[in-house]
Amino acid sequence: MASSDVVRQMVRMRSMFSRFGVFCPFCGCVKFGTVGDKNARPLALSGHVGFDSLPDQLVNKSTSQGFCFNILCIGETGIGKSTLMDTLFNTNFENFESSHFEPKVKLRAQTYQHIVDYIDTQFESYLQEELKIKRSLHNYHDSRIHACLYFIAPSGHSLKSLDLVTMKKLDSKVNIIPVIAKADTISKSELHKFKIKIMSELVSNGVQIYQFPIDDETVAKINTAMNVSSDAHAEINYKKQQEKGFICAVFTFNNPKGSSSVRCGREYGGVENENHCDFVKLREMLICVNMEDLREQTHTRHYELYRRCKLEEMGFKDTDPECKPVSLQQTYEAKRQEFLGELQRREEEMRQTFVQRVKEKEAELKDAERELQGKFEQLKRLHADEKSKLEEKRKSLEEEMSAFSKRKAATELLQAQSFNASTNNKKDKDRKK
Repeated sequence: MASSDVVRQMVRMRSMFSRFGVFCPFCGCVKFGTVGDKNARPLALSGHVGFDSLPDQLVNKSTSQGFCFNILCIGETGIGKSTLMDTLFNTNFENFESSHFEPKVKLRAQTYQHIVDYIDTQFESYLQEELKIKRSLHNYHDSRIHACLYFIAPSGHSLKSLDLVTMKKLDSKVNIIPVIAKADTISKSELHKFKIKIMSELVSNGVQIYQFPIDDETVAKINTAMNVSSDAHAEINYKKQQEKGFICAVFTFNNPKGSSSVRCGREYGGVENENHCDFVKLREMLICVNMEDLREQTHTRHYELYRRCKLEEMGFKDTDPECKPVSLQQTYEAKRQEFLGELQRREEEMRQTFVQRVKEKEAELKDAERELQGKFEQLKRLHADEKSKLEEKRKSLEEEMSAFSKRKAATELLQAQSFNASTNNKKDKDRKK
């Protein structure tokens, strides 16, 4: 990791000093003037400049601070993902096995979307950390995926439609490295044809997989040999490079009884045998040679693409409609004014909606009030009619009571007169006697 990074840093330093002088990275001597200028004025240095200690500084920095390198393994269950990771780093990772049990039969559409969402979540976490006012990127745990090992079942025929769709969705988000798992289940000739078939399908479907860099002169030779030629007409060169291509073929797991070491491969052949397995090439390309390039590609290509799309969704742009550069402050002010205008527009709409609803409610209340008033007047009239009827009945009853009283008084008077008459008659009879 550190060697390629050191070379890049040395190239940058060399180009920087070539602007005003000649720089020697070994002794640190500087000759001022334009490169190729015969009249350049040499400067006698009083001591050692020490530019050659830059590689040691970078190595010490990487050793003390460390770095993050995240690998994502995608493939079918039981295809050998965990075994390859254990063998690749010669350790036993803590794996939480899943029962893969579903209580009911379910059909899931776009199963790759969970992977895409996970990768985007890691990008979003880094972007949020980057957009903070008080950032701590120097000690931030980078969880972005730097390499994706896509495990392909050794069918020997062609890629599955799901594999093609998944890799097509992931090629703009992560560095994809196809891996043919359990490659010892098919013959060497079938494996060779399978690699060619996979590469042709990837090219025909426009799937961009990771290409080993060849711009760095220190690793250009080995990466050129490992990269697969994309020229369809150069079939001979294509087949030769396909044998050493980045479409790796690895064996399945086999751990002998009584052995605590981590191994990948069957008893008849190990992963170190390059005639039967590409594990050594994968380990060398992934860890020894191109680890820093994978990390750099993730940051400069995939993350920058996600960051650009995200900021464009938020309304940030580098240029205005007239193709003039726009600063972040101008973009912020424009978005702020746009937001305030949108806010005022929505407030006005809400106010108009509120006024309209109040008017509708008032009209409903007035209609209800008129309806209640009509019912009240109707009940009032009914009450008046009932009252008048009761008054008439009361008057008639009083008249009947008055007539009855008169008849009663007359009756009582007649009874009293008759009683008096009978009493007088009796007295007269008694007198006569």
